Formats: sequence, structure tokens, C-alpha cells
Amino acid sequence: MSFRMMRGGVAAIALLAAMAVAAGAKEYRIAVGDGAGGTQEALGKAFISALEKHSGGQDTGKLFLNGQLGDEQDTVTAAATGTLDFSILAINNITPFSPTVGTLTLPYVILSLEDAEKLTQGEIGQQMVEQTIEDAGVRIIGWAYSGFRVLTNSKKPVTTVADLQGLIVRVPKNEIMIDTYKAWGINPTPMAWTETFAALQQKVVDGQDNPYMTVNAMKFYEVQDHITNLRHIFSIEPLVISEQLYQSMTPEQQQAVTAAGADATQFSAQFLRDEEAKIREDLVARGMEISDPADGEKEFMDLAMTTVWPKFYDSVGGKEQVDQALTALGREPAP
Repeated sequence: MSFRMMRGGVAAIALLAAMAVAAGAKEYRIAVGDGAGGTQEALGKAFISALEKHSGGQDTGKLFLNGQLGDEQDTVTAAATGTLDFSILAINNITPFSPTVGTLTLPYVILSLEDAEKLTQGEIGQQMVEQTIEDAGVRIIGWAYSGFRVLTNSKKPVTTVADLQGLIVRVPKNEIMIDTYKAWGINPTPMAWTETFAALQQKVVDGQDNPYMTVNAMKFYEVQDHITNLRHIFSIEPLVISEQLYQSMTPEQQQAVTAAGADATQFSAQFLRDEEAKIREDLVARGMEISDPADGEKEFMDLAMTTVWPKFYDSVGGKEQVDQALTALGREPAP
């Protein structure tokens, strides 16, 4: 056999191998609750890029933004039953399926991005991963950090609990978040995420709370005028994979998915550090007025912590679960 024939044969084999890889490549569906430009999309894009790298081009993904594949709680059910591959969703929407995750949604447990990283990436976060597999049939493989859920409204500046009175505020269908507003003296309106913009636009509700990233991504500046820098909840958005899908993977595929989730998590933290201040400036330029709570937010904090925490100790795994989180953050146990 001549060298030219040998070289041609090698080239043909390489081409066939490349075609086989392409034919065998898997494109996973990834549900995303938010629109373009937010933390969820940024995490999703980072995950896809990292997955392609770690799988050697064997696997990729496609994002479906703005709740195209259902509202966030529906996507948990779909992933648990194996009809959806991945979902990126607000942590409060996984809490109904796996209550111990609710520790991270108790008001004022997390007081900074560094707190959020320490809890989600440490021992407590791993415990939540394992518990969520058992409770919900999905596995958390990554975390998006979106920042504090600031309050927006279309009526007036809010700096005190008294200022809240009379406002109709949309909240997710999450008991901890509902009861936090009740502790502040108002009855919020639970509402699906997919209905929220229209409700604000039509004045069915006056306000809502979400991170700056989400306020911008969802264009709430078109229907809201005021922002209050509350820090009651730091918004964390897990990236989950169907446990059925995960268990069907080879060890190499599982490793690629896990490594991609870790890379995307690190990217998300830096993305928040880089982008949030810019987005605040842009929202002000678009006409939104930003206010800080009076007295360092003490009134909001005291009411929420003394009223809401004790009510939900049992549902999040006991007071010990909360104390473990506080201890990990270098704070005193709950009173």
C-alpha cells in the first residue's frame, strides 16, 4: 500500500470517527425561568460551554428562556419524572419539593454573596444536594447567585415597614416568603412567575421583589418606578438535572456534568460581582428611584427573624439546621 493510500485511509477513518461523534452528541434541554440578560441565562451559557469542554464536544445544551417549558415548579416535576433534562430556577421554587433547602430562603440568614458561596459550596450545600435527590428526584449540580431580592413598586418610595402598608405585593407561592411580608403587616399576593409582568403592567399588583439582575432582565423598569434595597432574601438559583437522567449516564458523563456545574457556579459569582453595580446605574438612568431602608433595615430584620424563623424551624429540618448554617457563617445560633 502506498503512502498516499495510507494517508487517504487515515483521513477517511478520522472523518468517519468525527461523524460518529457528531451523530452521538447529545443536546440537553435546559429550562430557564427568566429572560435574556439575567443571571439564569448567564449560568446556563457558562454551563453549556463548560459541558462541551469537559465532554470533549460530546454533549451540549439548549436554553429555553422565559418559562417556555413551564413555570419553575412545573420544571421540577418534569425533571423528576424524566421528561426534562435540566432546569435553572429560583430556590424558593424547589423548596416545596425539598423543604430543607428552605433554610437558604429564611429572611436574613444570608447577608452577603460570600455567605451564599460559603453555604452552597460547603458541607451544608452538599447535604442539601443529597436531600433534594431524595425528596424531589432532581440533583443540584450548580448554583447561580443573583443578589438580594430588592423590592420594586409603582406607587411610592418605601424605607420603613409603615411605608409598605397599602401596597399589593406579588410574591412566589412560597410560605416563608408569604409569611415574611405578613410579619411586616401586609398580605402579599402569591402568583406564578409567568403571570407577574402582566399583573404589574395591569396594576393588579403594585410591586414585587427580585434581584437587580432579574428586574433588568424582565424589563420591570417599564412598569415599576421605585426600588428599596431590602436584604431579606439573597436570591440563589440552583441548576438541577433529572436524577433519572444522571443515573443513566456513564461515569465519564456524570463527571463532565458535575465539573461543568462547578465551573458555572464560579462563573456566576464573578458575574454578579462584575455586573450588578452596572445594572443599578442603568436602572436609575431608565428612571427608577432607589431608596435604602431606614435605620439599617433593623425594623424589617427584627420583625422577620423573630416571627418567621420560629414558625419554619420544623419545616426546614429543625432549629439545629438553621443554627448549623449560622455557625458556618460565624454568627451566633438563633435565639
